[in-house]
Amino acid sequence: MAILVRMLVQRTLILIPLLLGVSLLVFIVMRFSDSKPEYAYFQGANPTQEQIRAFQEENGLLDPLPLRYVRFVGDLVQGDMGTSVLTKAPVRDSVLTALPLTLQLTLYGVLIAVVLSLVLGVTAALFRDRWPDQAIRLVSLFGVAAPAFWLALLMIQYLAVDLGWFPTGGYINPVDGLGGWLRSLTLPAFALSLPVAAYLTRVIRTSMVEELDRDYVRTAIGSGLPPIVVVGRNVLRNALITPLTVLGLRVGYLLGGAVVIETIFALPGMGQLMINGVRNGDPAVVQGVVLTIATGFVVLNLVIDILYLLVNPRLRSAS
Repeated sequence: MAILVRMLVQRTLILIPLLLGVSLLVFIVMRFSDSKPEYAYFQGANPTQEQIRAFQEENGLLDPLPLRYVRFVGDLVQGDMGTSVLTKAPVRDSVLTALPLTLQLTLYGVLIAVVLSLVLGVTAALFRDRWPDQAIRLVSLFGVAAPAFWLALLMIQYLAVDLGWFPTGGYINPVDGLGGWLRSLTLPAFALSLPVAAYLTRVIRTSMVEELDRDYVRTAIGSGLPPIVVVGRNVLRNALITPLTVLGLRVGYLLGGAVVIETIFALPGMGQLMINGVRNGDPAVVQGVVLTIATGFVVLNLVIDILYLLVNPRLRSAS
């Protein structure tokens, strides 16, 4: 237990330089972008040079970049992401309003990806080199190559427009009806998760095949244990160690890919918020969204690291 706690503390401390690096990158990119908050603030009203300079002085835009970055980090530590120059509202409030939908979409996509990849990957491994394996490998290859936005457009055309099974876009809050909420998120979640599910299927299949060829599996089955018990209790647990690591990276992909999917399905999440910030030249909103998504990516990977340690006792004993 002491070794596990020490490793968790080490991985948690790594978050600090990672988040500082992310904040520095976002700060530099936004400062050298074409977005000028002083012009977005006046909303095309042709301000005079005196008005622009007064705005810059009031918001510290004329200060040296190192000083502005230190102030930027200090505000972030206090939970202040800045103020939208367009709506004059705190960016934190906008992020907190949009974030729950993005998290719902991402978690729904993770659930779909995990269930599909487990079923298909295990089935392919158990029927190795037979027709179910060949069919699953072909489908997973197509899924890996297909972009999520293209799948989203196909689903909208055939499942929403032609068949009318799902809405073409929009969001229904779960408090207004669980059925409507599921229908509004199912297509976006499937479009988001299918490439990840296809990739994980291939990883799980390869990992399962390697584990099934080990000596302990043949010994256990030869001693009279039912194959389903050996596969479910030993093989599957050992084979999922590598896919679990891959899942950590792919969950970050889901979180970032939700930005595009939300735009296609007109979902008022982080994606729409960022697109509106870019379109309106509102850098505070853009950097608030990017920082939130990047932080979520880092934290999710920490959670996956913890799960990896829990399911792989060899790592704990080696440390």
